[in-house]
Amino acid sequence: MKPLFTLLVFISTIYSFSQHSISGKVIDSKGNPIEGANVYLEGTYDGTSSDKNGDFSFTSSEKNMQTLVVSFVSYETFMKTDNIENFKSISVKLKEDVNTLDAVVINAGTFDAGEKARAVALKPLDIVTTASALGDVIGAFQTLPGTSANDEDGRLFVRGGDAEETQIFIDGIRVFNPFMPTGNNIPTRGRFSPFLFKGMSFSTGGYSSEYGQALSSVLALNTIDQPTQEKTDIQLMTVGVGVGNTQIWGKNSFSINTSYINLAPYQYAFPDRNEWSKPYEGASGEMVYRYQPNEDGLLKLYGAFNYTNFDVLQDNINFDNGFQFDLQNTNLYFNGSYKQRLGNGWKVSGGVGYTNETSDINLQNDNVDNAENSAHFKIKAQKRFSSRLKLNFGAEYFITDFNEDFTQSSTSDTFNFTFDNNIFGAFTEADIFFSKKLATKVGVRLENNEFSNELTVSPRLSLAYKAGKYDQFSVAYGEFYQNPRNEYLKFAENLTSEKATHYIANYQYTKDRQQFRIEGYYKKYDNLVKYDDVTASPLANFSNTGDGHAKGIDLFWRDGKNIKSLDYWVSYSYLDTERDYKNYPTKATPNFASKHNLSVVGKYWVDSWKTQLGLSYRFATGRSYTNPNTTGFLNQKTKNYNSVSINAAYLISQQKILYFSVNNVLATQNVFGYNYKNTPDSNGVFERQALRPNADQFFFIGFFWSISDDNKSNQLDNL
Repeated sequence: MKPLFTLLVFISTIYSFSQHSISGKVIDSKGNPIEGANVYLEGTYDGTSSDKNGDFSFTSSEKNMQTLVVSFVSYETFMKTDNIENFKSISVKLKEDVNTLDAVVINAGTFDAGEKARAVALKPLDIVTTASALGDVIGAFQTLPGTSANDEDGRLFVRGGDAEETQIFIDGIRVFNPFMPTGNNIPTRGRFSPFLFKGMSFSTGGYSSEYGQALSSVLALNTIDQPTQEKTDIQLMTVGVGVGNTQIWGKNSFSINTSYINLAPYQYAFPDRNEWSKPYEGASGEMVYRYQPNEDGLLKLYGAFNYTNFDVLQDNINFDNGFQFDLQNTNLYFNGSYKQRLGNGWKVSGGVGYTNETSDINLQNDNVDNAENSAHFKIKAQKRFSSRLKLNFGAEYFITDFNEDFTQSSTSDTFNFTFDNNIFGAFTEADIFFSKKLATKVGVRLENNEFSNELTVSPRLSLAYKAGKYDQFSVAYGEFYQNPRNEYLKFAENLTSEKATHYIANYQYTKDRQQFRIEGYYKKYDNLVKYDDVTASPLANFSNTGDGHAKGIDLFWRDGKNIKSLDYWVSYSYLDTERDYKNYPTKATPNFASKHNLSVVGKYWVDSWKTQLGLSYRFATGRSYTNPNTTGFLNQKTKNYNSVSINAAYLISQQKILYFSVNNVLATQNVFGYNYKNTPDSNGVFERQALRPNADQFFFIGFFWSISDDNKSNQLDNL
């Protein structure tokens, strides 16, 4: 027995020596113990959990180099590779995971729209159910703070900037001509169907260095990656018809949407202030092809074609028989993009966009024929070094070829104006998360402008601090450059880029379908274009000697919680802006800017009626105009702007909807300015004519029918 006992003791001793003791303590960044952390050796079953004091200990028979893993919910996983003999009495400090839902978000100057955004101002459904928007993406964003009421135009005027200072991008590629052409006091609409987009980001200032050629604002639209089912959409409307279809096969999908608009029946029933020789007629088609070669890659090809045609005689105080405006316009747009996740934290993407737009315009028998061909090439890469550091960088090239022929009817002389405007841009930007509470975005953008032979450098910086579980503070700074508009470049070769510098401070509170936001900003303009003629013309002298500023406060409140079935938001903007540009004799508030702007939007679902009711109210204080009967420039203000719009969507059945809306239901007679006689009367008084919308109200009725695989989806998202 003794030899056997000795052998057992010897084996036991050898086994005990082959076991390694692993011990330590798990704490957070403040030194507090973490209970329940999972502690183990990677690739083995050896491990344990930390106790209430954060302590852990276990043994393992593994040898040599091993990797110790410590993980806990809402914290970054700790990993350390070392000789197993060194895993004794170690202290493991876990860092908070900056990717959790309650982590800080860099958001100064930006409103996100999309179901996946952490804190959104608008959802995709809001884009098309806002009463005053009439299904237009731009119309919905006009209810957000920072925008001014310019219903006679229809585009985005942001924080004291005119509409040319806002640029629109689809899947990161610039859209050079995003709006339908119209006549005076006839608001335009965006060319693109809202249901094509899964998410939207509206930056009112301080935006990423990825985007250039925009002094005031960027609206970034992202198309749907892959549809979930095949379906057909049919639209019968008081203004026209539309049909759409989506097909899916394997890794491919194809969507097409077409529409035809003719306002002749509507204008016969509801005449406006114009005489239409040829009422507005438009046809459009869009198609998207998607191919997903693998889970980490996606190719999207998007194409759109628009045709517009109308001939109108508009009342004008300086033309006894009215002013004739005749337009034929075609627009072809293509957008192709590809993105791929490569592994090891790398992602690459790229795309190309091309626009061909031609217009044939008759102005009181004078003829203008212009053609613009534009292209945008872009490549971008992203490297995720860790959850705390992400680097974006890329390069792009813009090409614009503009040609215009102007034929003067009185002399039959033809003048040709042409220019090429090519720009190379490069950008880099880092997202740095110091903790769940503090993060920064630092970037710089370089642009080489071939037209003006100049190189611009644009630094960008954003910083965000999460003060509590539901609220945070953000600040942003950036410099932004943009080429002068085409109507100047076709006459002048000496112009350089215009510049704006943004300073932004933001506070936001978000909790359980409630959001409050207040943002203050200051924007400084330099190098604005000035000319010394009545209008921009070949006879004018152009320079970059203009400047200006815009400052103000934006407020936003949204609540979908406190009142059952009611979702509403309120936005208010205070704007103080002056600029010396164009042919201004002195610095003044431009006539598109309102000091106070207010929007109230509400949506209420009545279950017993199976109907969604909507209401929008917009208010703006008067805008400046020049009265030649008194001294001064832009010396008077119009009356305040008021408009109430309503809509209703009734579900006849799950896939059939009857939709009704009225814009400016109270028929408020809004005035946007005055047009004065070129010469005074016998008493030395310049007579005037109010500039008003061509129609005070707009009625719309539509029937929308969806046919889908699940027999459930409908077009409520499109209304």
